Amino acid sequence: MKEDVIIVNHLFKSFGDNHVLRDFSLRLPEGENLAILGKSGSGKSVLIKCIINLIEADQGELVVLKERIEELNPEELDQLRARVGFLFQSNALYDSLTVRENLEFPLRRHWSKEKREREAEAAIVTALSDVGLEHTLNMMPAELSGGMRKRIALARTLILKPAIILYDEPTTGLDPVTAREISHLIVAVQKKYNTASIIISHDMNCINITANRIIMLIDGKAYANDTYENLHKSQDKKISEFFD
Repeated sequence: MKEDVIIVNHLFKSFGDNHVLRDFSLRLPEGENLAILGKSGSGKSVLIKCIINLIEADQGELVVLKERIEELNPEELDQLRARVGFLFQSNALYDSLTVRENLEFPLRRHWSKEKREREAEAAIVTALSDVGLEHTLNMMPAELSGGMRKRIALARTLILKPAIILYDEPTTGLDPVTAREISHLIVAVQKKYNTASIIISHDMNCINITANRIIMLIDGKAYANDTYENLHKSQDKKISEFFD
């Protein structure tokens, strides 16, 4: 039986009078791609930021890779985050650094100088190979297309071999062909590295391609939890409006 790598129990988060998460719970087993589907402003991005404590939850239990988030000190939290990749919607590449330097950045934070000298070059080449962009090593982000920047951001996420990847709107702003390529790349990463992932997306085609399971985040709660195929058949209007 697969172990859960993320457990969220009875999570609450409000911003003033805006109650975003209201008793939300989920479990993510190792190796599974889980999509969170909900309307804009429903709390999807807030949820994944709470999971790695970029935003502090008001109430509830968060267990990531068997660690209780609320019990970790800053150093322990930093070590845990090294095991959880986060692909930002904006890609968050450093414009003044080359592709190589962007990929080296997390290694400088988390690897010793000796390990970098021994293993950095191979890690960078492997990460770029995983996303099919070996030739971009010395290019600047401004020289890359939107889809290429997304791939480089994913390569930087992969370089530390995370057990979990959190994808925040991975296909936003991309044309349909490139969005589909990124979606298939997410699946390829899952298969190669057995990563568990949470995918936040409005792109139903992306969710259909990538997700083993979907949780519908409606009114701050896990309103439904099922496969794309089963949810697509639902007669519940709150669910069916996403598939119409």
